[in-house]
Amino acid sequence: MIGYRKIIRKLKAIKKRNYIKTHRAGTTGVGKTLEDLLGIEENNVPGPNTTMIELESARRDSSSMLTLFTKSPLPEKANSVLLQRYGYPSVRENKKKELHTTVSAMEFNKLKGKLGFKIAIRNKKVNLINPKNEILGYWDKNTLKKSFERKLPKLLYVKAKSKGKGADEEFWFNEAWLLSNFNFDNFLKLLKKGVILVDIRIGQYFDGRPHDHGTGFRALPDKLDFCFEHRKRVM
Repeated sequence: MIGYRKIIRKLKAIKKRNYIKTHRAGTTGVGKTLEDLLGIEENNVPGPNTTMIELESARRDSSSMLTLFTKSPLPEKANSVLLQRYGYPSVRENKKKELHTTVSAMEFNKLKGKLGFKIAIRNKKVNLINPKNEILGYWDKNTLKKSFERKLPKLLYVKAKSKGKGADEEFWFNEAWLLSNFNFDNFLKLLKKGVILVDIRIGQYFDGRPHDHGTGFRALPDKLDFCFEHRKRVM
């Protein structure tokens, strides 16, 4: 398996090549191209202290958001409350409810033509509140830290400038960071600015219980590195 120092040397050599044509058309082209250039088949590599780290890459200034992690809001009945108060008939026409919506700290979302709920940071908690300031659900610091570090424990994060589209897209991999440890304060700042959003995806089992299809915290790829406490630029 290729070692960490060799990967960094390869990344620096790839940077000198300037723009390189994508190896695959579409959103996954940036990751596929980098993996091919590095000669690796999976997105994890041995780190500088022999621990495994994730390899991720993204287009600079991309408007497509990536999922940082998924975690249902607390307390356990929060999804039931959200589904009961804001859910609507499922598009599957199975007489069940569902709730698919994106939530921001910038403004209340709209559901059924009315104001729904938004993100509010209070006492180091990420709350979902309605216009009456009722807390419908929340995530605390420990929950967010565990969820983030379970999905992204340590990361070698490579950014690329891109030009062109589809099969003719080209990438210049010109920046890389070694990232670790969740930075809760920065995470909250990005939430407040609307850089991080929350996707609510709740359905219903046949017995009426809520089914979380993946309540996800999403961020613009170019801002991912600010979610980490330790940030070391390696290229």
